[in-house]
Amino acid sequence: MDGAPHLTPVLVGLSVADEPEPWRAGGFDVAADATCRIGSVTVRLEGRAAGRGITSWALNDLPAPTTDIDGVPTVAAPATTSSGGAHPNGAVVIDHVVMTTPDPERTIAALEATGMVHRRTRLADGYDQPMRQDFFRLGEVILELIGPREPDPARAHRPARLYGLALTVADLDATAAALGPHLTAPKDAVQPGRRIATLRTRELHLTVPTAFLSPGPAAVG
Repeated sequence: MDGAPHLTPVLVGLSVADEPEPWRAGGFDVAADATCRIGSVTVRLEGRAAGRGITSWALNDLPAPTTDIDGVPTVAAPATTSSGGAHPNGAVVIDHVVMTTPDPERTIAALEATGMVHRRTRLADGYDQPMRQDFFRLGEVILELIGPREPDPARAHRPARLYGLALTVADLDATAAALGPHLTAPKDAVQPGRRIATLRTRELHLTVPTAFLSPGPAAVG
């Protein structure tokens, strides 16, 4: 229909190959069914037998049928209207989920084919090689795509993958106090006016790199 609003996919779920207990040790409220609600996103902890890290994501408003986005296993799911409460570690929402790719333009095309809107590109210099970051909005959550500025022909055939999480907390100092040695010291974040601290996931036996951010304006409009 002419004039109809453009529907873009919204992130509603993540599947993670971790056991529940390490997440509880990291200050997350994990239900008896091994799910962890962070804002409007349900994280399903499938156990280490499922592999490692974030194994798939669930999105609504996807074109049918969509089971894979540039190598990332994808589940079509209905929209959610409720939101979880704060966790013992202070997490209230997922600020952004990180995806890595050996070929940013290829992955951007695959994301855009589902209706996702590419918001902006940032050229990042804080890595061993020149990198770029590309941003999409998936409802409440930002998708941050990280890849090389120029694809390496030897690696460019590899699929994209979901890598890590950055969570907004109510009070980063309170989170640091609650997690103690399991968290690095808070420092200034790339986002102006915000601070960040990294969960020591290896010590906790979590396989998803996780950081906590102080509250602040969204990085992408």
